Order: sequence, then C-alpha cells, then structure tokens
Amino acid sequence: MESEIFPVEMSERKVCVVGSELVENYTVYIIDVMVGEHRWTVKHRYSDFHDLHEKLTSEKKVERNLLPPKKMLGKNSKSLVEKRQKELELYLQTVLQQFPQATPPSLAHFLHFHLYEINGITAALAQELFNKGEQLLQAGEVFCLNPLQLYAISQQLRLAKPTCCNGDARTDLGHILDFTCRLRYLKISGARDHVGTSNIQERSLPFDLSVFKSLLQIEISDCSFQQIQGLSSLRSSLATMSTHRSTDSMMSILVPEASEFSQWEPEGVDPGCPVTAIIPMWKNLTTLDMSHNCISSIDSSVKLIREVEFLDLSYNQLSSVENLQHLYNLVHVDLSYNSLRVIEAAHTRLGNIKTLNLAGNQLDQLTGLTKLYSLVNLDLSHNQLSQLEEIKNIGSLPCLEKLNLSSNPMCIIPDYRTKVLAQFGDRAAEVCLDSKLTTEKELDTVEVLKAIQKAKDVKDRMSSSDKKISEETKQSAAAPPYLSSSVPPSCSSAVALSAVTSLTSSFLSSSWPARQTAHPSQGKR
Repeated sequence: MESEIFPVEMSERKVCVVGSELVENYTVYIIDVMVGEHRWTVKHRYSDFHDLHEKLTSEKKVERNLLPPKKMLGKNSKSLVEKRQKELELYLQTVLQQFPQATPPSLAHFLHFHLYEINGITAALAQELFNKGEQLLQAGEVFCLNPLQLYAISQQLRLAKPTCCNGDARTDLGHILDFTCRLRYLKISGARDHVGTSNIQERSLPFDLSVFKSLLQIEISDCSFQQIQGLSSLRSSLATMSTHRSTDSMMSILVPEASEFSQWEPEGVDPGCPVTAIIPMWKNLTTLDMSHNCISSIDSSVKLIREVEFLDLSYNQLSSVENLQHLYNLVHVDLSYNSLRVIEAAHTRLGNIKTLNLAGNQLDQLTGLTKLYSLVNLDLSHNQLSQLEEIKNIGSLPCLEKLNLSSNPMCIIPDYRTKVLAQFGDRAAEVCLDSKLTTEKELDTVEVLKAIQKAKDVKDRMSSSDKKISEETKQSAAAPPYLSSSVPPSCSSAVALSAVTSLTSSFLSSSWPARQTAHPSQGKR
C-alpha cells in the first residue's frame, strides 16, 4: 500500500469542477482546486476519474457506487456532460471529506498536490531524496530547488507535528533535513510569472536557508531579497555566491541585519563610535557575482567580504566606483554594462587587480586608469572613446597584455590598430588588441610611426629652444653692450637645426628596412 501524504493541518481544501472541453473525441473536465489562499487548475477525462476510483476502492475501501457510471452512447452530449460534471464534483468533495487528516497519495497526485500544496511538495521531495539523495551528495553536483519547495520545507518545520506522520520512511521530512545539512552546491531558481496553472507567485513566498549547514556555493535567481531568510547563517561556510534579478542593493544580501540595525560595524574593527550591532564577516567568500540586478551603488556592505577575489557587478545601474578599497584581495572585477561615465583614480580602489571589464559603459576618457600597474586584461569595448590620445593613459601600464577597444568611435580612424599599438612603445608586440594578435606588418608600421614621432618630438624641442634663444636675443639687444652674449644667436640655431635633421634621418633609416629576423612575439605564437 502506498503511503499517505502529510496531513493538512492549517489550510481549508475545496474542489470544484468548473467546466469541460472537448479534446479530439473525448471530454476533459476542468477542476479548480483550492488550499487556503492558493488555487490551481487540473484537467482530467472520465477514465482518469475511473482509475483513481479503482485505486481508492482497493486501498481505502471507498464505496464502489460513489463514482457515476460509464456511458457508452451519447457520452459527449451537452446534457450528459453537464450532468456528469456535477456528479464528478460531488464525488471529489465526498472523497476529500472522507480523508480530512491524511490525503491518500493517489488522490493527492490526481489533484496535483505534489506540485502546489506544501504537504504534497515535501512528501514528493522526501521520497526523491530517499531514493537518490546519497548518490547526489557523493557526486557533488549542484542541486536545484525552487522557492515554492523551500517555502514548503520552511512551513513544514514550523508545524508542531512528527517528521513522519504515517511511518513510511520514503516521505519522512528527516530525509530532506539530512540532505540539506550535507549539501554543498545549491541553485535556487524562481519564476516571475505564476507557477504552472496556479495563482501562486513564488516571489511572494518567504523561505529560510538556515537549514543548509555545509553550503560552499549558492546561486539565487529571480527571487526577491525580501523573501530570502537565513542567508546570514551561511557566512561561515560559503565560498561562492551568485544572485541575479533578485535585489536592488548589495546591503540587502550581504547585511540583511541592516534593516534592523542602522549603526553597525564588521567584526574585528574598532568602531570608533557607538554602534548597535557587530556583524560577522563572510570569512570564506572569494567569489561574488551580483550581475543582472538593479544595484545603483557599491555600498559599505563590502566591508564584510574582504576575502573576495572575483567580483562581478555587470549589468547593473552603477554610475560610480566606491568602497572597493576595502577589498584587498581583488584580482578580477567586472563592471561592464553599467552607467559609468568616468573612472577617477582607479588605483586607489583597484590597486592590485589583473582583469578589469568596463565594456558597455559611457566612458570617453581614461585618465583614471594610469596607475593600474598590475593590470593584465582590460576590456573597454562598447564605450564612447573617440580620441587616440586617451590611449596614452594606459600605454605605459607594464603588465597589460590584452586590450579590447572594439565598438568605440575611435575604431573608424584610419590605421586605428597601428596608431593604438604605437602608444605602447617597445611593448607593442606584447599587446593583443581586440582579440587579434599583432602582425609583423603592423609592427613594422608601428616602428615607422615611433621614429616619426621621436623626430617630431626632437624638432618640437628644438623649436622651443629657438624660441627661447630668440627671446634671449631680444633681451640682449635691449641690454647694455657689455652684458650681451658673445655667441651669435644665428650660430646656435643653425647647430640645433642640423641636429634635428641628422637625428630624423637616423631614425627613419634604421626603422625602414624589412626585418631579417623573427620578431620576439613570433616565438610566443
């Protein structure tokens, strides 16, 4: 005999057959099920009712004549369907009243209790974990739950009743609790729309995560931070946390206690002023992904995640970069697809990072990136960079190897690649621009551009020197004869001009011939 579903102790149950529809050559009856405030729709043909009745009569000794009999002739006629609809509704109501404390599993499954009702949901989950829970734990796979399942577990734990009401080990709530205590990888996926055919909105169902004692990784999507309880209990174990489409602030996830304590400080820090709470650190959290939310600022809650190395805040609404100076271990930062217009003094907040993604923002200048000396990978694609002069701000970064400037206005400038690479001087061969390796032809062109630029710089310095000499000449002419210079100004200018011409020719002649040996970058390729 199959086990009974956990008894319903809190919610009133109702069932009504509200209509019918013809599918091919048979009639399907539409059943409206209500448990408390939750309601959903189930569809069954008469043969499904007959199968249910056979199980109930054999298991529970339900009266055999309770179900209206079959009709072979005129079974789809309007009058017969309407009459049978009323009879089937009476049948379901009678059966439910006959089992007020424990719903038979066959009836519970018929009415989709396993999908929408808390007792049925937890019973189905307990049986699943009874069968393969140990296997799932040993495999170390990510286990998926939805907010409705977590809500059902939380509600069951609040009821004053045994974990197993009927003595059947398969539906014992203890299997769920044992599994959650040992689970290491959890994914919670909500739904924005109603669940199935019900009126249930998962974002309105609170659930408690404190039953998970050993989690290393959690991913939460399409939930509301207001419904998530017990997240702070994971601070001592969690190493990776991801939340998507679930919050509008970092504080609500990292410091949920902030709603109760306005003046708080992280543990281990001298507050310096009166506080109402000392909040424990996220001691083992090294990866935090809060992309695809509605976060508008990096608030002070980051003080609690000082061990984080990878931070993803892409696809949010950030307009500034703040408070990241508290994250001493940051290595990889993703701020792409936000609303950043300028980055000021980035080294004061992102001093040791190796990867920085700023794609999809509104940046038109790079002055704030000049001192990111550890930076290896920089993505600036899909911004508003139009002036090649801005590349000078990152051209001297000693470790930069990968640079993405694609989909910026400057990309339409003729010889854009070589002009950008020339800004890196002797390191041009080491830089991979826009995911493309630098060719030998580009390197030759870069060398020519560098030589021309150096010659131009020398000429500019000489012109500046001539101007200074001219001014000194005017001053000498105005001074008494015995204070004049003994060297003719025209002689000094001629010597300088000769030096400029000689140096320019030297640079051009040494750079123009084709290379006879492979470039060092070819060895890497």
